Amino acid sequence: MKTNLISFIFFIITFIFTPYLMSKEINIYSHRQPFLINPFLELFTKDTGIKTNVIYSKKGLAQRLKAEGENSPADIILTVDIGRLYIYDDLDLLSPVESKKLIKNIPPYLRSPENTWFGLSKRARVIVVNNTKIKEGEITRLEDLADPKWKGQICTRPGSHVYNRGIMASVLAEYGEEKTENWGKGLVANFAKRPQGNDRAQVKAIYEGECTIAIINNYYYGKLKFSEDPEQRKWVENVRLIFPNQGDGDRGAHVNISGGGIAKYSKNKKEALALLEFLTSEKAQKLYGEINFEYPVNPKVSPSDELKKWGEFREDNLPIIKIAELAPDAQKIIDRVGW
Repeated sequence: MKTNLISFIFFIITFIFTPYLMSKEINIYSHRQPFLINPFLELFTKDTGIKTNVIYSKKGLAQRLKAEGENSPADIILTVDIGRLYIYDDLDLLSPVESKKLIKNIPPYLRSPENTWFGLSKRARVIVVNNTKIKEGEITRLEDLADPKWKGQICTRPGSHVYNRGIMASVLAEYGEEKTENWGKGLVANFAKRPQGNDRAQVKAIYEGECTIAIINNYYYGKLKFSEDPEQRKWVENVRLIFPNQGDGDRGAHVNISGGGIAKYSKNKKEALALLEFLTSEKAQKLYGEINFEYPVNPKVSPSDELKKWGEFREDNLPIIKIAELAPDAQKIIDRVGW
């Protein structure tokens, strides 16, 4: 009888506490390269005990998630650019969540009105110029790049890339279709060569004398400045960053986001939410600047010391969802002007 009682008690204890003792896991579908997010995930696991499994791909994850439906193993989506986040939302692949921490840590213009996706870091789309050939104050606004005086001096990656589609959408939000298209024509007329390569390639093109002006995301400057490749470090020695549209009454520099959301059919929503909340915490937000040279979305967190060296800037506070909504029209303008 005593043995049976002990066995029964042991069974009850095991039944009650085993779920809490089991290691929790979440599955992440990520457009961000592993080396960019692994430091965050390792710290998250250390703090919470929740293991993370990552499937990385540049393309096709939204389509995969849609095809998997309710059988999808995905718990959370991490991606770059509002345009890509918006695709998941438009396909009804994200789950709305309630979180006081996320609401507190992320300004309204950097998250979904329905709380289905959230900005996790900011990146400014900036102008980079040859420091010896372009004088201080010659270029202060994005609109200046359409000035005929810069004919044959501008390099960019293709306009169809989400980063450039985003910046065209920001101009469209400010000026409307006709004026934006005229700006686009002027910009294209000043290209030094056919748009090609990534943002790193634009800085290299300035170094090699192919152009004197380029448009890049700010964090590429940091990646090159601290690259393990000494050749890449040379590319940034004679260039400087310009945060555009900083004058009184101007709209501020265009920013985009990296972000994330919880998969609609996640089996581990509580743990997935814990990761989102962690990524907006002060500890993680500081890492975005120190590791990725990105700006924090959490207003309580200051940019990293390195980012501060590049100068303070005022950002365009246009609701980021507007960039996604205008993206199709921005692409049509890009196509018409031949960017």
